[in-house]
Amino acid sequence: MTKFTLEQIDELNTKLKTPQEVLKWALDNLHPKLALASSFGAEDVVVIDMLMKINPKARVFTLDTGRLNQETYDVMDAIRKKYNINIEVTFPDAQEVIEMVRVNGMNLFYDSPGNRKLCCGIRKVHPLNKMLETLDGWITGLRSDQTQNRSTSKKIEIDDQHNGMIKINPILDWTWEQTWNYIKVNNIPYNKLHDKGYPSIGCEPCTRAIKPGEDLRAGRWWWENQSDKECGLHMDHGK
Repeated sequence: MTKFTLEQIDELNTKLKTPQEVLKWALDNLHPKLALASSFGAEDVVVIDMLMKINPKARVFTLDTGRLNQETYDVMDAIRKKYNINIEVTFPDAQEVIEMVRVNGMNLFYDSPGNRKLCCGIRKVHPLNKMLETLDGWITGLRSDQTQNRSTSKKIEIDDQHNGMIKINPILDWTWEQTWNYIKVNNIPYNKLHDKGYPSIGCEPCTRAIKPGEDLRAGRWWWENQSDKECGLHMDHGK
């Protein structure tokens, strides 16, 4: 695995200003052992467009949990056709899912935060970790204003949760409005659930449209009360 020091990363974060500069550095230094983890929300399709304009052979993978909305599959196909790319699809381990459902039921996530995190772990975190073990760096569509946990991230960082690999967050300082402006100007296919009041989209049973004035992530795990909800993909598990 390619190693960079904290000093080198800090210098890059100071020097590289635009998302495109960050992505070009990542592709120049880490491709082909670099890939975007995409859930095909608004932020991710923006990053895909940027990636394809820099290097059409840039890699994109997605976690198919088995509980996604049809609209998510639709935008996957639209993106694949527009950019002529191979989207690498990963799936949870079948035996883990079978055992979880046998013990806890199909909709276990509604019963307790612990069950919800178990389901996220088996359907999302474990497949992600398995994929990341094959890479030197990964790219996300994170924005710092999405949750408190993400507000301390950097555009380029050393991911201590994944063996010190490089994590790239090119649009970290973008707003929701900037994201949509880029989509419209560049005519990028997007998930049609966004038009139905879904700013943040995950699994179908765990996501709802938000009401006027609600936080952009209020529709994720909407039955839970804590304000800083995460699935575990971007958590610092040491905290």
